[in-house]
Amino acid sequence: MAASAKKGASQSSHFPGHNPFLESVNAYFDKAASIMDIPQGLLDQIRACNSVYYMQFPVRIKGGIQVIQAWRAEHSHHKLPTKGGIRYAMTVDQEEVQALAALMTYKCAVVDVPFGGGKGGIRIDPKQYTEEELERITRRYTVELIKKNFIGASVDVPAPDYGTGPREMAWIADTYQAMVQDDINALGCVTGKPVGQGGVRGRTAATGRGLFFAVREAVNDPKLMKKLKMSTGLSDKRVIVQGFGNVGYYAAKFLHEAGATVVGVIEWDGAIVNPKGIDINALQAHRMATGSITGFAGCKTIKDGNSVLEHECDILVPAALESQIHKGNAAKIKAKIIAEGANGPITSEAEPILLKKGILVMPDMFVNAGGVVVSYFEWLKNLSHVRFGRMDKRFEEGSNMRIVDTVERLTGKSLTLAERQVIARGADEEDLVNSGLEDTMIDSYHTIGEIYFGNPKVKDMRTAAFVSSINKIATSYMSLGIFP
Repeated sequence: MAASAKKGASQSSHFPGHNPFLESVNAYFDKAASIMDIPQGLLDQIRACNSVYYMQFPVRIKGGIQVIQAWRAEHSHHKLPTKGGIRYAMTVDQEEVQALAALMTYKCAVVDVPFGGGKGGIRIDPKQYTEEELERITRRYTVELIKKNFIGASVDVPAPDYGTGPREMAWIADTYQAMVQDDINALGCVTGKPVGQGGVRGRTAATGRGLFFAVREAVNDPKLMKKLKMSTGLSDKRVIVQGFGNVGYYAAKFLHEAGATVVGVIEWDGAIVNPKGIDINALQAHRMATGSITGFAGCKTIKDGNSVLEHECDILVPAALESQIHKGNAAKIKAKIIAEGANGPITSEAEPILLKKGILVMPDMFVNAGGVVVSYFEWLKNLSHVRFGRMDKRFEEGSNMRIVDTVERLTGKSLTLAERQVIARGADEEDLVNSGLEDTMIDSYHTIGEIYFGNPKVKDMRTAAFVSSINKIATSYMSLGIFP
């Protein structure tokens, strides 16, 4: 009941037309490639989507049968497994999945995560289905992936994306384990799982936390802030966030807690603004109680939410869907920094307009990479079959306690029990995950920064990130002896 495209083949005829997101990703790639000394054949291989699987399968829905359309793309096999989320949305088509898979390839490379890029999608509106129906769809999709070898800890590892979460990842893992019973690393077939089913602590907040680390590093960079004529630090920065889902909420929360003032939040049903600042934790409680951010006390509700993208702020965080900033509204954007929390929120036609205005665009392939970084940690945990911190936490606490005892003996001063416990505490899994994420985002920022400031041909941060990524992927291919 499924139609497949052989690995290496394309099925774009299923949905003819063009996707501005795919065009944008390829345009950004071409822009960076044009200033690099890499053979054209190698560039063509890096740019190409290696494999696409298009499928249709029947699922019993509301007493009848519905044929579901779905895709899985593996953009690059320069490193295995491939890695990328699965989204459930009516906008899903082959070109969108290919664009997202390509972006994942470049994203993994720029943050030094050893995966090729992949992406999957099912063309449904998850709000229109019961939990039982979504489970049927998810499990059947997983079976199709297993049949064509498009999933596995060493092959292709999905993760959550728009419209999916830990629940769907748990269904995928359970289905895979049931069908591939001799795979000892079966839990590594998918990431973003609940902690009790092989997930890792810290994954839920990872993308938003990674965005925070990226923005914090940028605004504390004196050279960059001088270029933008801004002061260093977050304390005087006004922030607008588009999207209050997993990414947007945590990005807003961490920026707010670090001293930034969140003056606007945009959602699908409207936006709220308050020049004096929005309490993000209180807003989240309001949304959980009412199902919407609109009507939040102390804020003005604006029905045309996307118009708030054009309000004055220092940092704009588009964390919803792709192509939200386009040639129609780019000239009206007043932010000084745009940190892309979503994948492809700025079209390639809009970016030159923003750059001409002197706006710094911090690209998605770096800024929102926190999710894949922590997914990598979850995958490592699944392959090692041990929780991070399990083997060394108590040893670390014992070592710290001996240091405390020595300091007390030499100084003649005693600490309270609470003080001793704080100082001696060993790192648990979430501490280690967050530490690894922070280190990765900081290192990647400075790698991109060296290209941005050091290469006279590079005029923007996205191109710098692509140059970094393409260089790493090209090195992988050349090390295999495929290209001279």
